Amino acid sequence: MLGQPIEEIEARNQTPLLGMDFTFRPQASLVVLWALGDTATRRVIERAHERAVATALRWLEDEVAETRWASGRGRAKPALVVAAFRHIDNRDGLPLLHEHCLILNRVQRLGADGEPVWGALDTYRLYQNVVAAGTLYTLTMTTEVCETLGLATVPREVTPGLRPVMEVAGVPEDLINWSASRRQRIEDALEVLTDQYVKDHGHLPSERGRHGLGWWAAQETRPAKRKPKPLQQLLAWWSASAILRFGQQLIDSLLDRCRAAGAAIRAQVDPTVDVALAAVDVAAVVFTVREKFSRRHILAEARRHLLETLRGREFTRGLDDYIAHRALLRYSRHHTVTKPGREAPAADRMTYTADFPVPHRWWIAPAEGTPPRESSRYERARVASLAVQNAIRDARIRADTATATEAATSAVSAPADHRDLEGETASAPHAVDHPGRDAALTPAQRAAAVQAHQQAAMPEEYLEGRTTDPTTWLRTPKNLDRLAAFTRAADTRRRAMEDRKAPAADPAGPVDQHRQEHEQQRQQPDPGQGQGLRP
Repeated sequence: MLGQPIEEIEARNQTPLLGMDFTFRPQASLVVLWALGDTATRRVIERAHERAVATALRWLEDEVAETRWASGRGRAKPALVVAAFRHIDNRDGLPLLHEHCLILNRVQRLGADGEPVWGALDTYRLYQNVVAAGTLYTLTMTTEVCETLGLATVPREVTPGLRPVMEVAGVPEDLINWSASRRQRIEDALEVLTDQYVKDHGHLPSERGRHGLGWWAAQETRPAKRKPKPLQQLLAWWSASAILRFGQQLIDSLLDRCRAAGAAIRAQVDPTVDVALAAVDVAAVVFTVREKFSRRHILAEARRHLLETLRGREFTRGLDDYIAHRALLRYSRHHTVTKPGREAPAADRMTYTADFPVPHRWWIAPAEGTPPRESSRYERARVASLAVQNAIRDARIRADTATATEAATSAVSAPADHRDLEGETASAPHAVDHPGRDAALTPAQRAAAVQAHQQAAMPEEYLEGRTTDPTTWLRTPKNLDRLAAFTRAADTRRRAMEDRKAPAADPAGPVDQHRQEHEQQRQQPDPGQGQGLRP
């Protein structure tokens, strides 16, 4: 989901914000199924898209939207004024189902005399929650489509080191790349911009810098808009283009292929969420990536966790809020300090931090002929999360089996020990941990079942044999050989880079000579040093 301001230039060179363009679009695999599927499949995806957009807008209106007056002393929750426009293709004429929702920056509230008064939205709050609204849309739409059509999702790594995208299982990657026509042009432009950045600054861009360069690359490769064409004409052209490139058999059997892959995954993944491990995962990932965070970051990560764990299976309504609440309560601490005599900020305006162990940075040699890259924050966050989750599993396994009766009793009720600091009890959503399956398990058996569920959520055929336990997938012979090869390649490149940067060898002692020259340069004053100073 994207948020874009809409401005109008007035005569006095001011740019008032008239509205915001919030764009919702599904994953590329869902777009492919919508474009190449039959009428029934296309209608299912369209209905899910409409409901997901409505859900995200309703959440923004109920939880985020706010109008203020009297320097912020007056606040009210207004009703949003939204105009939606659906687009079905991109600028290259290829399929891209998306919805532009123009949110007017004018809302009504009741004045002191009871009459309606027009005011402006707090647009900053809306922009802060763009990611949380986008994850809610993706989770809602993907879940409805997968449940209706019998599909499942798998992680697809788009950019090495960054968070994978949950795509529909069974859609070939070549077919996804066919619909994403601009991606290769953006990558080529990004490579040129990155090389220029290194020449100008002498180092590679940071993660935030890469996002900025990616935005510029997208703008530079953006073609002009074409004249709109009817949907039926576009559907015929998309089908003919895909058949000529991939064959009639693949296109005709695409939905059956996806259902077969989805059935295999759904047979392994139970619709169960361990809220304790989910809260740990959410808090550890957000802390490692951001260090300081707000509730909206935790909520967005909780929705991603549900999508990655359940693989498109239905979940209990409100489970994302409950996981976010537990993550903030059990594994986070307040970073915002309220000054004496001032009112404490609202819960959604508080800043938090945590004390999870942060893994050290490491280097990865991704491909032949490319320089090693530094591990991303997301990769370090996953390692930090898995380390804490494994500690919890070990504690469960070491638990005394004599408490099995007590554990069975607590499994039927809401998860224990979820009271907040003021003593208020937060009730868990219904059917969080299916009691019918776990009631008769000992703590060790329950821990083993959770481990099996987490591994089933990441099938080996999609993650190259990895499991959720780093001590398992890091120490396999195949991965040990791979890590050793990465280390040797990285050391070779590092030595080559050092040799290119080293000065010409001097038999009399290159190290001492270089040190003497450096000391002489430090002792010699700069020509401009001391100018403007008075004794």
